[in-house]
Amino acid sequence: MARIKPVSHEDRLTLIEHLDELRTRIVISVLAFAVGFGLCFWQDDQIFDVLNSPLPDGFKPITFGVTEPFLTTVTISAYGGLALALPVILYQVYAFVLPAFSPNERRVALPILLMVPVLFAAGVAFGYFVILDRAVDFLLNFNENQFNIQVRARDYYSFVALMLLAMGLMFQVPLAVLAVTRIGIVTPAQLRASRRYAYFACVVVAALLPTVDPVSMIIETVPLIVLFELSIVLASLFGRSRERAPAEPSAEGSP
Repeated sequence: MARIKPVSHEDRLTLIEHLDELRTRIVISVLAFAVGFGLCFWQDDQIFDVLNSPLPDGFKPITFGVTEPFLTTVTISAYGGLALALPVILYQVYAFVLPAFSPNERRVALPILLMVPVLFAAGVAFGYFVILDRAVDFLLNFNENQFNIQVRARDYYSFVALMLLAMGLMFQVPLAVLAVTRIGIVTPAQLRASRRYAYFACVVVAALLPTVDPVSMIIETVPLIVLFELSIVLASLFGRSRERAPAEPSAEGSP
């Protein structure tokens, strides 16, 4: 019988049982994506209204192919369906790898897993409400007297998706830093000592994001720095505990 509930740390499953559990969790993830895709495809008008709102008044994305409207709608619906199904997919991943964690490790892994969709959603919201309007306004008005500016649907939605995805991944910085501190690659003290280099890296990352105007780059740099400082706090609270100091030799055992 296929397993749906997480397996405990003490359970011992055969290879067939592991494969059966993996199949069940893949099916659940695919069904969650299918439901999300169906909802987004059904409500595609509202999704396009949200995506097109940063465009100036009178701008409407254009297409150049017979199949482009349909394929663009399917692509946007797939992105939306994946975003809606992300919590379910992450839970299935967590439940499958759960037996590998001890109870203590599980108490640390669960909050981290819960923070992934929360931070991703925060990054997407920040990108949409803070960055996207300014980036689109700057890019469409740059040297506008020299061009007959039109917006192609496929290129515009690819730009929006890439920018929002980049912001969502950027907000995972605290979890990435927490992971390397848990492994023992770096320590919170080393992170504090390398602040100036981290700030410079934040500026470089902001410059590499899919926005090119200076104002947007500055706005993107600020949350990167805040996320780095949050990473130090999380690493200090939940990072790898210090190894115990070696016990002093007892007086009885001394020569």
